[in-house]
Amino acid sequence: MSALSDAAADYLRLRNRLGHDLAEYHRLLPRFVAFLDDACLPTVTIAAALEWANAPEVDPSTTMAARRMTIARGFARHMAGLDPRTEIPPFGLVASRRHRHEPFIFSPADVDALLTGAQSLRTRFASATHHTLIGLLATTGMRVGEAIRLDRSDLDETDAVLTIRESKFGKSRLVPVQPSVLAALHRYARLRDAVHREPTTVSFFVSIRGNRMVYPTIHAVFRNLCDSAEIGTSATCRPRIHDLRHTFAVRTLLGWYRAGEDVDARLPVLSTYLGHRDPRWTYWYLSAAPELLALAARRLESGREVTTR
Repeated sequence: MSALSDAAADYLRLRNRLGHDLAEYHRLLPRFVAFLDDACLPTVTIAAALEWANAPEVDPSTTMAARRMTIARGFARHMAGLDPRTEIPPFGLVASRRHRHEPFIFSPADVDALLTGAQSLRTRFASATHHTLIGLLATTGMRVGEAIRLDRSDLDETDAVLTIRESKFGKSRLVPVQPSVLAALHRYARLRDAVHREPTTVSFFVSIRGNRMVYPTIHAVFRNLCDSAEIGTSATCRPRIHDLRHTFAVRTLLGWYRAGEDVDARLPVLSTYLGHRDPRWTYWYLSAAPELLALAARRLESGREVTTR
């Protein structure tokens, strides 16, 4: 092993002890070190980091170049304390091409069409499963993965609450549901238990065979339902089932603005309900619909007028 390899191993051990998730670092940093060794460089230079980040095998349409530069920059900071010849690449040297998927906001008519289409699936049980699942996603804004991972014990019918366990960021939360949603979940549970009298899984939503639902199946059915109902045919991006979550957030914010609510004060509530790690991520929904952005701008303008009076 070279001196750089030893330094990289020490760097990764230190970061691991600090609790960082370094899966990609463990995979890519040794490649960067090998690149430096092949170039007979004793430490990191800006030119070497830039060349490695934009290597021929890196697809320029992805975020890989920016991620490579982030890894090279982090290691350079570590090396700067060991070798004064180290050059730390500045931020912005490699532009990140990451961009959010433009959400499709379903209209109430779109959601009704999806629910109606689900009711005409091949079997009664499949119809009930997808109808209930789509209804749950539309009325709670849950992530698809959260709904798939629901167990039977996660539904508290007494308090009308769902427990979402170890969500996207490893946190659990409680999601209150409306009486109509609770009734729909109860009806589905009764049918599920009648069809699968000897359950083989604790999952709340199950397939025709009685197994826990999987995303590819849900995605395929949802895609067919959208196509059959001609939903999003003229949209820039094809509607995704995850867009039901975006739609829920946008409709909630629209309702608050129209009702004259203090949206800034209530936004942390929505953020917690959706399971966002940072309320700033919830603010992103303000730009997801032109009507919502216009209401927010109008509210801001009104606030300025009051301030200047």
